[in-house]
Amino acid sequence: MLHPVIGRCPVCGDELAVTRLHCGSCDTQIEGRFQLGRFQRLTADQLAFVEVFVKNRGIIKDVEAELGISYPTVRARLDDALRAMGFPAGGEDDPRISPREARTQAREERRRILEELKEKQITADEAARRLAG
Repeated sequence: MLHPVIGRCPVCGDELAVTRLHCGSCDTQIEGRFQLGRFQRLTADQLAFVEVFVKNRGIIKDVEAELGISYPTVRARLDDALRAMGFPAGGEDDPRISPREARTQAREERRRILEELKEKQITADEAARRLAG
């Protein structure tokens, strides 16, 4: 049974590096330091959100409807996933987003993180890391 590749250390939350590759057909093994792709940097919740976002072709109203969340929550989750993947995300320094919208997004993101912590979907360390980020 194959397990999904994780991209973050379950102890400290830092990015993991792949050091060995193995071919199941011919038993070839390659050792070295290999970088994980951007998607392996995502948490399980972030990856699930990105899958819904892509499935709905980025149409935020459809994502809202499928997940039962508000527009600011969709934007906050998308920004969170973008940051985790190493891309710039909207924020107070983004000229396309008004300062009021950025504050609303930040409040909604904090609320979502605390809700995930309350529901035990994330650890206290993960919540602290995301709130600090």
